[in-house]
Amino acid sequence: MMVDKISMLKANTLELHYWFNDESHTMDALIQNRCEYELLGILKEVASVFNVEVRIETEPFADGGLRRWFQFGAIDPGKKATIKIALITALVTGVVVTPITTTISTVTNHLIEEIFEDKEIKELEKEKLKLEIEKLKREAEKNNQRLDNNYKLKKKRSNFYEYLNNYKKVDKVSIIIEDKAKKPIVQEKFVNRANFNDFIIVNDDLEPIEVEDAVIDIISPVLKKGRYMWYGIFKGESIRFNMKSNEFKTLVQTGKIEFRNDSSINCCLQIRRKIDSEGLEKIVGYDVLRVNYYFEDNKAIETPEGKLHKQRKNRGDDQLTIF
Repeated sequence: MMVDKISMLKANTLELHYWFNDESHTMDALIQNRCEYELLGILKEVASVFNVEVRIETEPFADGGLRRWFQFGAIDPGKKATIKIALITALVTGVVVTPITTTISTVTNHLIEEIFEDKEIKELEKEKLKLEIEKLKREAEKNNQRLDNNYKLKKKRSNFYEYLNNYKKVDKVSIIIEDKAKKPIVQEKFVNRANFNDFIIVNDDLEPIEVEDAVIDIISPVLKKGRYMWYGIFKGESIRFNMKSNEFKTLVQTGKIEFRNDSSINCCLQIRRKIDSEGLEKIVGYDVLRVNYYFEDNKAIETPEGKLHKQRKNRGDDQLTIF
Protein backbone atom coordinates (compact mmCIF):
# COMPACT_ATOMS: atom_id res chain seq x y z
CA MET A 1 0.00 0.00 0.00
CA MET A 2 1.45 3.36 -1.05
CA VAL A 3 0.87 6.30 1.25
CA ASP A 4 0.79 10.05 0.60
CA LYS A 5 4.03 11.68 1.67
CA ILE A 6 3.62 13.41 5.01
CA SER A 7 6.38 15.28 6.82
CA MET A 8 8.43 12.97 9.03
CA LEU A 9 8.29 15.68 11.70
CA LYS A 10 4.63 14.78 12.22
CA ALA A 11 5.63 11.24 13.23
CA ASN A 12 4.44 10.91 16.82
CA THR A 13 2.13 7.88 16.77
CA LEU A 14 2.70 4.13 16.53
CA GLU A 15 -0.06 1.76 15.50
CA LEU A 16 0.46 -1.78 16.77
CA HIS A 17 -1.72 -4.33 14.98
CA TYR A 18 -2.20 -7.93 16.15
CA TRP A 19 -3.47 -10.10 13.27
CA PHE A 20 -5.42 -13.22 14.31
CA ASN A 21 -5.91 -16.54 12.55
CA ASP A 22 -9.66 -16.40 13.17
CA GLU A 23 -12.41 -13.81 12.74
CA SER A 24 -12.42 -12.61 16.34
CA HIS A 25 -11.29 -9.23 17.66
CA THR A 26 -10.39 -10.24 21.21
CA MET A 27 -7.07 -11.11 22.78
CA ASP A 28 -5.95 -12.65 26.06
CA ALA A 29 -5.59 -9.62 28.34
CA LEU A 30 -2.46 -10.89 30.11
CA ILE A 31 -0.64 -11.56 26.83
CA GLN A 32 -1.64 -8.18 25.45
CA ASN A 33 -0.55 -6.34 28.59
CA ARG A 34 2.76 -8.17 28.72
CA CYS A 35 3.49 -7.42 25.05
CA GLU A 36 2.69 -3.76 25.45
CA TYR A 37 4.70 -3.53 28.67
CA GLU A 38 7.73 -4.64 26.63
CA LEU A 39 6.90 -2.25 23.77
CA LEU A 40 6.65 0.66 26.21
CA GLY A 41 9.92 -0.48 27.76
CA ILE A 42 11.57 -0.23 24.33
CA LEU A 43 10.13 3.26 23.89
CA LYS A 44 11.36 4.41 27.31
CA GLU A 45 14.85 3.02 26.68
CA VAL A 46 15.17 4.71 23.26
CA ALA A 47 13.92 7.96 24.79
CA SER A 48 16.45 7.71 27.62
CA VAL A 49 19.28 7.25 25.10
CA PHE A 50 18.17 10.53 23.50
CA ASN A 51 17.70 12.14 26.92
CA VAL A 52 14.05 13.01 26.21
CA GLU A 53 11.26 12.75 28.76
CA VAL A 54 8.30 11.38 26.82
CA ARG A 55 4.58 11.47 27.54
CA ILE A 56 2.76 8.38 26.20
CA GLU A 57 -0.98 8.31 25.60
CA THR A 58 -3.12 5.44 24.30
CA GLU A 59 -6.40 5.35 22.40
CA PRO A 60 -9.33 2.88 22.39
CA PHE A 61 -9.06 -0.44 20.61
CA ALA A 62 -10.18 -0.94 17.01
CA ASP A 63 -11.29 -4.04 15.12
CA GLY A 64 -9.46 -5.76 12.28
CA GLY A 65 -7.66 -8.27 14.46
CA LEU A 66 -6.82 -5.90 17.28
CA ARG A 67 -5.22 -2.48 16.87
CA ARG A 68 -3.64 -0.20 19.47
CA TRP A 69 -2.31 3.35 19.12
CA PHE A 70 0.47 4.93 21.14
CA GLN A 71 0.95 8.67 20.79
CA PHE A 72 4.14 10.31 22.02
CA GLY A 73 4.77 13.86 23.12
CA ALA A 74 7.75 15.62 24.69
CA ILE A 75 7.34 17.01 28.19
CA ASP A 76 9.34 20.07 27.12
CA PRO A 77 7.93 21.20 23.72
CA GLY A 78 9.85 22.98 20.99
CA LYS A 79 11.32 22.45 17.52
CA LYS A 80 14.18 20.27 18.76
CA ALA A 81 11.79 18.20 20.87
CA THR A 82 9.55 17.68 17.83
CA ILE A 83 12.52 16.33 15.85
CA LYS A 84 13.52 14.05 18.73
CA ILE A 85 9.98 12.67 19.06
CA ALA A 86 10.00 11.87 15.33
CA LEU A 87 13.38 10.15 15.75
CA ILE A 88 12.22 8.13 18.74
CA THR A 89 9.02 7.06 16.99
CA ALA A 90 10.99 5.89 13.95
CA LEU A 91 13.70 4.15 15.97
CA VAL A 92 11.22 2.25 18.16
CA THR A 93 9.69 0.89 14.96
CA GLY A 94 13.14 -0.08 13.71
CA VAL A 95 13.94 -1.93 16.94
CA VAL A 96 10.67 -3.90 16.88
CA VAL A 97 11.12 -5.16 13.31
CA THR A 98 14.87 -5.93 13.48
CA PRO A 99 15.72 -9.62 14.07
CA ILE A 100 18.56 -10.57 16.41
CA THR A 101 20.86 -11.47 13.49
CA THR A 102 20.75 -7.88 12.17
CA THR A 103 22.18 -4.79 13.83
CA ILE A 104 19.50 -2.24 14.68
CA SER A 105 21.40 0.62 13.01
CA THR A 106 21.32 -1.26 9.69
CA VAL A 107 17.55 -0.81 9.67
CA THR A 108 17.29 2.61 11.29
CA ASN A 109 20.09 4.54 9.53
CA HIS A 110 17.89 5.31 6.54
CA LEU A 111 15.05 6.49 8.82
CA ILE A 112 17.38 9.03 10.41
CA GLU A 113 18.50 10.21 6.98
CA GLU A 114 14.88 10.52 5.86
CA ILE A 115 13.97 12.63 8.88
CA PHE A 116 16.86 15.06 8.39
CA GLU A 117 16.15 15.33 4.66
CA ASP A 118 12.55 16.28 5.41
CA LYS A 119 11.34 19.54 3.81
CA GLU A 120 10.22 20.97 7.17
CA ILE A 121 13.68 20.50 8.63
CA LYS A 122 15.22 22.11 5.58
CA GLU A 123 12.95 25.09 6.23
CA LEU A 124 13.98 25.17 9.90
CA GLU A 125 17.62 25.33 8.81
CA LYS A 126 16.85 28.64 7.19
CA GLU A 127 15.53 29.92 10.52
CA LYS A 128 19.03 30.16 12.03
CA LEU A 129 18.73 26.60 13.37
CA LYS A 130 21.26 25.09 10.96
CA LEU A 131 24.01 24.55 13.55
CA GLU A 132 21.58 23.13 16.09
CA ILE A 133 20.10 20.72 13.54
CA GLU A 134 23.56 19.60 12.39
CA LYS A 135 24.48 18.95 16.03
CA LEU A 136 21.23 17.05 16.56
CA LYS A 137 21.92 14.89 13.50
CA ARG A 138 25.38 13.96 14.77
CA GLU A 139 23.85 13.14 18.15
CA ALA A 140 21.16 11.00 16.48
CA GLU A 141 23.72 9.03 14.48
CA LYS A 142 25.86 8.46 17.58
CA ASN A 143 22.89 7.38 19.70
CA ASN A 144 21.68 5.10 16.91
CA GLN A 145 24.97 3.18 17.09
CA ARG A 146 24.51 2.84 20.87
CA LEU A 147 21.23 1.01 20.30
CA ASP A 148 23.09 -1.89 18.65
CA ASN A 149 24.70 -2.91 21.96
CA ASN A 150 21.76 -2.12 24.24
CA TYR A 151 20.84 -5.31 26.12
CA LYS A 152 17.60 -3.81 27.47
CA LEU A 153 16.26 -3.26 23.96
CA LYS A 154 17.28 -6.73 22.79
CA LYS A 155 15.75 -8.46 25.80
CA LYS A 156 12.49 -6.50 25.73
CA ARG A 157 12.13 -7.16 22.01
CA SER A 158 12.78 -10.85 22.70
CA ASN A 159 10.16 -10.91 25.48
CA PHE A 160 7.62 -9.24 23.16
CA TYR A 161 7.96 -11.93 20.51
CA GLU A 162 8.24 -14.77 22.99
CA TYR A 163 4.82 -13.89 24.45
CA LEU A 164 3.34 -13.74 20.94
CA ASN A 165 5.04 -16.97 19.90
CA ASN A 166 3.41 -18.79 22.82
CA TYR A 167 -0.01 -17.34 21.95
CA LYS A 168 -1.10 -19.35 18.93
CA LYS A 169 -3.99 -17.07 18.01
CA VAL A 170 -1.69 -14.34 16.67
CA ASP A 171 -0.81 -15.01 13.04
CA LYS A 172 1.38 -11.93 12.58
CA VAL A 173 2.01 -8.48 14.02
CA SER A 174 2.55 -5.16 12.27
CA ILE A 175 3.64 -1.69 13.26
CA ILE A 176 3.34 1.59 11.40
CA ILE A 177 4.43 5.18 11.99
CA GLU A 178 1.58 7.70 11.77
CA ASP A 179 0.81 11.33 12.49
CA LYS A 180 -1.60 12.54 15.15
CA ALA A 181 -4.54 12.06 12.77
CA LYS A 182 -3.49 8.41 12.19
CA LYS A 183 -2.33 9.05 8.64
CA PRO A 184 0.52 6.66 7.70
CA ILE A 185 3.92 8.26 7.18
CA VAL A 186 5.91 5.17 6.14
CA GLN A 187 5.03 1.70 4.89
CA GLU A 188 3.55 -0.71 7.44
CA LYS A 189 6.10 -3.27 8.69
CA PHE A 190 4.96 -6.90 9.16
CA VAL A 191 6.46 -9.79 11.11
CA ASN A 192 4.87 -13.19 10.48
CA ARG A 193 4.54 -15.94 13.08
CA ALA A 194 7.02 -18.07 11.15
CA ASN A 195 9.67 -15.40 11.89
CA PHE A 196 8.94 -14.76 15.58
CA ASN A 197 11.83 -17.03 16.62
CA ASP A 198 14.23 -14.75 14.72
CA PHE A 199 13.66 -12.12 17.42
CA ILE A 200 13.88 -14.35 20.51
CA ILE A 201 17.09 -14.62 22.53
CA VAL A 202 17.70 -18.31 23.27
CA ASN A 203 20.64 -17.90 25.66
CA ASP A 204 20.79 -15.04 28.18
CA ASP A 205 24.47 -15.62 28.94
CA LEU A 206 26.87 -12.84 27.99
CA GLU A 207 30.51 -13.20 27.02
CA PRO A 208 32.46 -13.48 30.29
CA ILE A 209 34.95 -10.78 31.24
CA GLU A 210 38.53 -11.78 32.08
CA VAL A 211 40.58 -9.57 34.40
CA GLU A 212 44.23 -10.52 33.93
CA ASP A 213 45.72 -9.03 37.11
CA ALA A 214 42.84 -9.05 39.55
CA VAL A 215 43.79 -8.70 43.21
CA ILE A 216 41.59 -10.57 45.68
CA ASP A 217 41.96 -10.29 49.47
CA ILE A 218 41.27 -13.76 50.82
CA ILE A 219 38.63 -13.96 53.56
CA SER A 220 38.02 -17.71 53.62
CA PRO A 221 40.18 -20.17 51.65
CA VAL A 222 39.21 -23.81 51.07
CA LEU A 223 41.75 -26.06 52.76
CA LYS A 224 40.33 -29.45 51.84
CA LYS A 225 39.29 -31.21 48.65
CA GLY A 226 35.77 -30.73 47.38
CA ARG A 227 33.63 -28.35 45.36
CA TYR A 228 33.58 -25.57 47.95
CA MET A 229 33.48 -21.83 47.30
CA TRP A 230 36.21 -19.46 48.37
CA TYR A 231 35.40 -16.04 49.83
CA GLY A 232 37.32 -12.84 49.18
CA ILE A 233 37.15 -9.11 48.55
CA PHE A 234 37.51 -7.78 44.99
CA LYS A 235 37.41 -4.02 44.37
CA GLY A 236 35.86 -3.45 47.77
CA GLU A 237 33.08 -6.02 47.26
CA SER A 238 32.75 -9.35 49.04
CA ILE A 239 32.58 -12.19 46.48
CA ARG A 240 32.26 -15.98 46.39
CA PHE A 241 34.41 -17.60 43.73
CA ASN A 242 35.50 -20.94 42.33
CA MET A 243 39.22 -21.67 42.55
CA LYS A 244 39.83 -23.36 39.20
CA SER A 245 43.62 -23.38 39.42
CA ASN A 246 44.35 -27.00 40.37
CA GLU A 247 48.01 -26.12 40.90
CA PHE A 248 47.21 -23.44 43.49
CA LYS A 249 44.59 -25.64 45.22
CA THR A 250 47.22 -28.38 45.61
CA LEU A 251 49.72 -25.92 47.12
CA VAL A 252 47.06 -24.83 49.64
CA GLN A 253 45.80 -28.33 50.48
CA THR A 254 49.32 -29.70 51.02
CA GLY A 255 50.15 -26.84 53.39
CA LYS A 256 52.80 -25.25 51.17
CA ILE A 257 50.86 -21.98 51.30
CA GLU A 258 49.45 -20.69 54.57
CA PHE A 259 46.88 -17.92 54.78
CA ARG A 260 46.92 -15.07 57.27
CA ASN A 261 44.55 -12.17 57.93
CA ASP A 262 46.16 -10.02 55.22
CA SER A 263 46.61 -12.75 52.58
CA SER A 264 45.79 -11.89 48.98
CA ILE A 265 46.36 -13.19 45.46
CA ASN A 266 46.98 -11.69 42.04
CA CYS A 267 45.08 -13.79 39.53
CA CYS A 268 43.26 -14.14 36.23
CA LEU A 269 39.64 -13.67 37.25
CA GLN A 270 36.75 -14.62 34.97
CA ILE A 271 33.48 -12.79 35.64
CA ARG A 272 30.39 -14.63 34.36
CA ARG A 273 27.42 -12.47 33.31
CA LYS A 274 23.91 -12.77 31.96
CA ILE A 275 20.95 -10.50 31.26
CA ASP A 276 17.80 -10.72 33.36
CA SER A 277 14.18 -10.44 32.20
CA GLU A 278 14.45 -6.63 32.15
CA GLY A 279 17.61 -6.69 30.04
CA LEU A 280 19.85 -5.65 32.93
CA GLU A 281 23.33 -7.11 33.13
CA LYS A 282 23.86 -9.33 36.18
CA ILE A 283 27.03 -10.96 37.50
CA VAL A 284 26.29 -14.63 38.16
CA GLY A 285 29.67 -15.96 39.23
CA TYR A 286 33.43 -15.57 39.58
CA ASP A 287 36.13 -18.09 38.63
CA VAL A 288 39.86 -17.81 39.35
CA LEU A 289 41.45 -19.42 36.31
CA ARG A 290 45.10 -18.86 37.22
CA VAL A 291 46.99 -17.50 40.23
CA ASN A 292 49.94 -15.34 39.19
CA TYR A 293 51.19 -14.37 42.67
CA TYR A 294 50.29 -14.80 46.29
CA PHE A 295 51.45 -12.41 48.99
CA GLU A 296 53.19 -13.16 52.27
CA ASP A 297 54.10 -10.23 54.54
CA ASN A 298 53.48 -7.87 51.58
CA LYS A 299 55.98 -9.85 49.51
CA ALA A 300 54.79 -11.11 46.11
CA ILE A 301 55.65 -14.76 45.48
CA GLU A 302 55.25 -15.90 41.88
CA THR A 303 53.54 -19.24 41.29
CA PRO A 304 54.87 -21.77 38.73
CA GLU A 305 51.79 -21.26 36.53
CA GLY A 306 52.13 -17.50 36.83
CA LYS A 307 55.77 -17.70 35.74
CA LEU A 308 54.90 -19.99 32.81
CA HIS A 309 52.10 -17.67 31.69
CA LYS A 310 54.45 -14.67 31.79
CA GLN A 311 57.07 -16.54 29.71
CA ARG A 312 54.45 -17.51 27.11
CA LYS A 313 53.15 -13.96 26.99
CA ASN A 314 56.66 -12.54 26.53
CA ARG A 315 57.40 -15.03 23.76
CA GLY A 316 54.20 -13.98 22.05
CA ASP A 317 55.18 -10.30 22.34
CA ASP A 318 58.63 -11.07 20.88
CA GLN A 319 57.05 -12.85 17.91
CA LEU A 320 54.74 -9.89 17.28
CA THR A 321 57.79 -7.58 17.39
CA ILE A 322 59.60 -9.71 14.79
CA PHE A 323 56.68 -9.45 12.37
